[in-house]
Amino acid sequence: MTHWTDIPPPVLDLLRKGTVIPAHPLALDEGNKLDHLRQRALTRYYLDAGAGGLAVGVHTTQFEIREHGLYEAVLDACAKAADEWTDKPLVRVAGIVGRTDQAKREAQIARGLGYHTGLISLAAFKGASIDDIIAHCQAVAEEIPLFGFYLQPAVGGMKLPYEFWRRFAEIENVIGIKMAPFDRYATLDVIRGVAAARAEDRVMLYTGNDDHIVGDLLTPFTLARDGAPLTLHIRGGLLGHWSVWTKAAVDLYARCRDATQTGMIPADLLALDSEVTDCNAALFDVANGFRGAIAGCHEVLRKQGLLTHTRCLSPNEVLSSGQADEIARVARDHPHLTDDAFVAENLERWLT
Repeated sequence: MTHWTDIPPPVLDLLRKGTVIPAHPLALDEGNKLDHLRQRALTRYYLDAGAGGLAVGVHTTQFEIREHGLYEAVLDACAKAADEWTDKPLVRVAGIVGRTDQAKREAQIARGLGYHTGLISLAAFKGASIDDIIAHCQAVAEEIPLFGFYLQPAVGGMKLPYEFWRRFAEIENVIGIKMAPFDRYATLDVIRGVAAARAEDRVMLYTGNDDHIVGDLLTPFTLARDGAPLTLHIRGGLLGHWSVWTKAAVDLYARCRDATQTGMIPADLLALDSEVTDCNAALFDVANGFRGAIAGCHEVLRKQGLLTHTRCLSPNEVLSSGQADEIARVARDHPHLTDDAFVAENLERWLT
């Protein structure tokens, strides 16, 4: 078992202060096998862009890697690429899915490869009671510190009420929650749950709400507890959106953090919320119910030369009609939110 107190202090400090954690895509060659060269190049890109962590084996990495026997190989490839490229503190997050036996096995694999925490998907527990889901989380937390994951129902998640999040935050080996319900009411349920559990000093809040990234990072969430106000902040982001145009995302995150620390939030920074959401609508294929969410991210990376195609393990995960044009539009309309020049300057080095 790894307890959260076993995490190296510089990594734990980074997680608590807040950072940018891209959800790592999967690089496949023309034969649908793991493309080690480009998988490594993606990791190098994120690190040079200034990301403070990597999330591997998550939705953006494609849950199907398990069916293809690629889970351990992909986690290992990204971990080795990071080790070879940098010695700076890096929050390493491994996606964990399935029923309890499978989730515990994945936690053991991730722990053995040097990952600090497991982002736990609860999609396999649709229809289960809160008691059953909490028991599952407690069992997996015996293997590795947990990062909760509120995944929106449109891509396989389920509704999880305030009561669940309060009890989840009470689990001693929980260190964070990625909030990605794409729903302000549900996001508040998580924040209220952490506050009610008195876990705000241990459980860090990270946004996964790709439709409201800037707003999440700037908002002070003030609640009442014991008759007094309590203000919580979302510390950073663990986002599929940040798997592309990552250098621009790091710069934007730094602006948001500076603004919250000074208490001065300029109007032009607030205006970026809708611009980032416009970009996300194209990337995540909102017009078609998120069907091309992963392929949309791949399209940006393909155009930059980091990937050679947009193909995914699932034949159903493809760009929707008109999606590539929408991605080109948002890149043209919001060039300050892209990092094509940064990638072009470094691509050859990352592919070496």
